[in-house]
Amino acid sequence: MAKKLPIGPSLYLKLQNGTVVCRLFKEIAPNHIERITELVQAGLYDSVVFHRVIDGFMAQTGDVLYGNKEKNYVPSRCGTGGSEHPNLKQEFSDIPFDRGVLGMARSQDPNSANSQFFIMLQEGHFLNGNYTVLGKVTRGMKFVDAIKKGDANDNGTVENPDKIVSARVK
Repeated sequence: MAKKLPIGPSLYLKLQNGTVVCRLFKEIAPNHIERITELVQAGLYDSVVFHRVIDGFMAQTGDVLYGNKEKNYVPSRCGTGGSEHPNLKQEFSDIPFDRGVLGMARSQDPNSANSQFFIMLQEGHFLNGNYTVLGKVTRGMKFVDAIKKGDANDNGTVENPDKIVSARVK
């Protein structure tokens, strides 16, 4: 029997090929879920690209400063930005980074997550206890798998990347 997912709202990511539904773990990472929800409600994830996608690992998005394909896309800077809000203190848990898990991206500082997040394409247990887990894909993983992959020799940087068409939290 599958382990029951923690309680929380759902994040709907409309991608070019279909909609991905993710359960957000509000009881596990309340501050991170509050931030994601705030950015979604402001429309800041709409048209933001998946700037770093490594086949067999993860797909990263959420650079609202340099990653919006319709407003402020700067390919050379995409992946270095966050939001106008302060960085978040880590909310690590014992939830493993299995396929479909969402995690908050950060720099070397564990307390530097801001707006960027990633979806695991395969398990990556070496991340366990080192990154905040946000949630898990509950429907539409095939659409995540279809996201354009980046250059493995360039840390997954994607040329002409796919984007989040729109994001909603319900």
